[in-house]
Amino acid sequence: MISPEQPAQPNHVVATIENLPAEGGAGGSGRSSISASSSPGVRQRLRKVLNRELLLSVALGQVLSLLICGIGLTSKYLSEDFHANTPVFQSFLNYILLFLVYTTTLAVRQGEENLLAILKRRWWKYMILGIIDIEANYLVVKAYQYTTLTSVQLLDCFVIPVVILLSWFFLLVRYKAVHFIGIVVCILGMGCMAGADVLVGRQQGAGENKLIGDLLVLGGATLYGISNVCEEYIVRNLSRVEFLGMIGLFGSFFSGIQLAIMEHKELLKVPWDWQIGLLYVGFSACMFGLYSFMPVVIKKTSATAVNLSLLTADLYTLFCGLFLFHYKFSGLYLLSFFTILVGLVLYSSTSTYVAQDPRVYKQFRNPSGPVVDLPATGQLEPSVTYTSLGQETEEEPHVRVA
Repeated sequence: MISPEQPAQPNHVVATIENLPAEGGAGGSGRSSISASSSPGVRQRLRKVLNRELLLSVALGQVLSLLICGIGLTSKYLSEDFHANTPVFQSFLNYILLFLVYTTTLAVRQGEENLLAILKRRWWKYMILGIIDIEANYLVVKAYQYTTLTSVQLLDCFVIPVVILLSWFFLLVRYKAVHFIGIVVCILGMGCMAGADVLVGRQQGAGENKLIGDLLVLGGATLYGISNVCEEYIVRNLSRVEFLGMIGLFGSFFSGIQLAIMEHKELLKVPWDWQIGLLYVGFSACMFGLYSFMPVVIKKTSATAVNLSLLTADLYTLFCGLFLFHYKFSGLYLLSFFTILVGLVLYSSTSTYVAQDPRVYKQFRNPSGPVVDLPATGQLEPSVTYTSLGQETEEEPHVRVA
């Protein structure tokens, strides 16, 4: 993971749990408790705020899904109507836009947030992250040449357990039963959509090497999960502009190399005209909007919540395809859409939490920066940070301090 110079608390509900040791052998039980206001008015106002935040988090995720819908539609027109199979070139255009907007912003900054200062401290970590992001996009797009659309939709859900596991071990996120119920409901919704595809005969992209295609999807989903968790870590502890600037820098460099090696012949075959140019512009605008907006949503919710929200993207593409490509309709598609939304609401209705010990931040200190002295004696107080938007009750589990 990319280490911050100074730990920053996420912009979410934060509750500090204080250890209450027995002083002088009286009155202390050694258990931890959460202090909460007992005022009904305060609780009612907090409930209203959290309900608004719940609806906002779901709505933000659907904006991302609509952007992915735009990406899918423009890509379909380019590949099927104009025979322009250039996935690397399309990604390269996005990375160039990120470079022009965010990398140049870092270049004109002063001090520790300057581009050169960031490269000096963390260049190799961002280089690896840039390669992961490029290959995640490439593997999933390449899989369509070998396997079916239904297989891609189902296997792409593998990104969700990858994000959960990485968040558990590296971001120390802890989930509750309602989160797993919400995740299962969302995946059931995806299964319902895949079943509808089979019933209406929507099986595009079937090839002779289905196993290769399935493996490509799983590989791409794994890389997407790694990229999303790293993105969440960076935007919470460093900055959104730094993440996008570094992705733009290394993404444009390595995707340019990959384009020159693998796709230069395909690019020469493209029958360029104003329609194709407009489709490339539309694709790049949607992709740039997705990359720019996703860190905002991830910081407000989490990488897991964002990936659950993106499950509806295929359904938006399908609904548009009913009019644009004359897809067959099935009532299961509507059932799938509302099932996924129910799962999203369930997941977002309760906060996840991160149990943190202040001592872990010792490893994040910048060797060239100031050293933060931690208390040498006395009891260190852990804290619990709620990282998704939802209403909390007084039924939170007690945390014992070792």
